[in-house]
Amino acid sequence: MNDNPLDPSCYTCGDAFPLARYNLKYRVCMACATKQPPPVRTIVNLHKSNAVLITDMNDLKDLNPKYIRSAA
Repeated sequence: MNDNPLDPSCYTCGDAFPLARYNLKYRVCMACATKQPPPVRTIVNLHKSNAVLITDMNDLKDLNPKYIRSAA
């Protein structure tokens, strides 16, 4: 892990990556960036409430009063 902007290295694996990528505020190399996709996030505006960040679809289903979860 190197914080030198003239010689950027990946925070995950330590390999060097292009300076242009570092200037775009990326701190990991392409190989590490493509290993795991970013988590899916959804923002839901609830009626007469605030916006809620949902990262798990089961949480979204639990918020829906019309959704009936089948007994498994």
